[in-house]
Amino acid sequence: MAASNPEVTSVEEVKPVTRKDTSILALGRLFPPNKTLDHTVRFLSQVRGTDKTLMVVQYFSKIFIWYFLKRGRESTAQRVRNLAGPISDFRILLRYYGLLPLIQWMQYVDGTPAASPRLLFIDRLQNICNLIYYPLEHIYWLGAHEVIPISMEKTNKIAIWSCRFWAAYVVLQFVHLAEEYRLHKVRLGAVKAQVRAADQMAKETGQPVDKTEYKTELAALKAEKKGIFINTIINTGYLPLTVHWSLENSTFPDVGVGIFGGIAAVAQFYVAWKSA
Repeated sequence: MAASNPEVTSVEEVKPVTRKDTSILALGRLFPPNKTLDHTVRFLSQVRGTDKTLMVVQYFSKIFIWYFLKRGRESTAQRVRNLAGPISDFRILLRYYGLLPLIQWMQYVDGTPAASPRLLFIDRLQNICNLIYYPLEHIYWLGAHEVIPISMEKTNKIAIWSCRFWAAYVVLQFVHLAEEYRLHKVRLGAVKAQVRAADQMAKETGQPVDKTEYKTELAALKAEKKGIFINTIINTGYLPLTVHWSLENSTFPDVGVGIFGGIAAVAQFYVAWKSA
């Protein structure tokens, strides 16, 4: 005689037995889900996020070093210097692949209609600057670490010329930002004129006008203006640094490098964090 089996009409009726896990090894229960943690992991998993985090530490370290030296705490200043040195060196190494996205950007610039002939001209000049800057920086790093046989005198000259092309890029970026702002004002004026025309038509006809499209365009223009403002802050922070490193005998103080570099670092950290 066959044994009787309980009938199961659906797999969904079979429910697993749940028990409260009281194991002391379940450490994950100490950390509830956290969106900020998820964002931080995404941010630091990107080369850009890691670089901007280290950049903040690198430049603010110079301010701390100045502060500790003023207080006569040389040993503490030296410990901070011991941290900042390898970070600066590592950030240069992180840019080893810089030519690859540059080539992609050059393809984009020359294959996409530009917003204005002036912007196209500036973009091409900046690409030339970076096309020289990156190889020189790579050679400098390899020479400084004695990977390739270059004298220290030549290595330092290569570093200076690398920074001169970086400085040229920064100066051109101010012109680029000015042109971006000019075009921004033209587009903003055009949208506002369309809104006024729509309001006038609604007033004459007595029919409401859908302004959703205009609101979307105005929001995009507001975000664009904010981007121009932040990039201007970043560029303002970089300008004295690139000029300082482009001179053979600069008197610009190291704490000044920390202040202006810190401004650029915080602004870039903000942009990278928002886009992560």
